[in-house]
Amino acid sequence: MAESNFIDYVKIFCRSGNGGAGSMHLRREKYVPKGGPDGGDGGRGGHVILRANPQFWTLIHLKYRKHIMAEHGEGGSGQLCKGKNGEDIILDVPLGTVAKDAESGEVLFELVEAGEERILVKGGRGGLGNNNFKSATNQTPRYAQPGEPGEEGWFILELKLLADVGLVGFPNAGKSTLLATITAAKPKIANYAFTTLEPNLGIVRYYDDQSFVMADIPGIIEGAHEGKGIGLRFLRHIERNSILLFMIPADTEDPKKDYEILLGELREYNPELLVKGRVLAITKSDMLDESMQKELEVQLPSGIDHVFISSVAGTGLQQLKDMLWKTLKDANC
Repeated sequence: MAESNFIDYVKIFCRSGNGGAGSMHLRREKYVPKGGPDGGDGGRGGHVILRANPQFWTLIHLKYRKHIMAEHGEGGSGQLCKGKNGEDIILDVPLGTVAKDAESGEVLFELVEAGEERILVKGGRGGLGNNNFKSATNQTPRYAQPGEPGEEGWFILELKLLADVGLVGFPNAGKSTLLATITAAKPKIANYAFTTLEPNLGIVRYYDDQSFVMADIPGIIEGAHEGKGIGLRFLRHIERNSILLFMIPADTEDPKKDYEILLGELREYNPELLVKGRVLAITKSDMLDESMQKELEVQLPSGIDHVFISSVAGTGLQQLKDMLWKTLKDANC
């Protein structure tokens, strides 16, 4: 089976450049035998910088680039010539990328705005030339500073997808079918669990050329917050969604219990996820007649707006869009 292009986790080693040494130089010309110190400063070592690029959606370009090393700064020279700075290395990453220290797990920063740049490892400062140390009592200093060493370390880059609406549900709940029906996305669809093994994004068109982004997150199973299945790998993508669309199929035995399990997994993973706006969609409702729908409605959890939909029959989809749009507007107020 071909390997997926969607990579949302990489571990890389980065080293910034050392600063160049300052120059210990004394001015010597034909008619100026004792011109004094004129040693220039060393150049700064190159940084390793992460830049948020909205054209990127995966970290695959860094998967096989494990060691990234910036250029050293050049040393200073006579006539107060400063050494050249080491060239920075700029790594383009998708919006929603989180940088962590691989050893401690500490989150260093997150990139959430297009064009945002953050230094991952800072280049060493260049040393001062001997011209900086002259004084009334020491007019000919015969020493200069060495450059500072750069920084190095292992870092983890994780991608958390940025989307307006995140689809939350058990495997085979109809998330991919809904995404394919109301967007131009082409996720893999089949009638068995765990068809989706990577998140998919799609743009939902609304009235007056307005739109919002929907993310199909791979199915959650009970115990996902403990690392069961592929839960931990994908639960983080839900963190960056503005609102959540819970999807429960009409043929489930206990919709309220299913909803509580999904809600519990999010709570255990990150309690802040429960603050997000929520909508409940009962999928595959084309198998229900009016009386069955009313009977099922009594069993639904309270305190959350719900809608019966069928992606195959196309029923309830406009109502769903209206509910999602209103919830998004309320969340952004």
